[in-house]
Amino acid sequence: MINPKKIAFIARQVQEYIPKGLREFGEDIEKKINQILVAQLHRMDLVNREEFDIQVSSINDTNKKLASIEQRLTILEKKLEVKDSIIINEE
Repeated sequence: MINPKKIAFIARQVQEYIPKGLREFGEDIEKKINQILVAQLHRMDLVNREEFDIQVSSINDTNKKLASIEQRLTILEKKLEVKDSIIINEE
């Protein structure tokens, strides 16, 4: 979720760069900037830092599990190769 306080802060910063003559409309311009920012940020489908960190943690856990499975698979393949070579030598 997008933090409304941060959007208002950004809107005020943008308003500071608007020429003084236009700033007389002040509150109207700030409201319009807020609306535009909210709409555009929602269209971007952004996530907050907490959601991002949760996903990063989940990906890291998945990568660790994958590495463990790959390691176990390598060991099993080596054991299978040894068994196959023993069977071939016995024939």
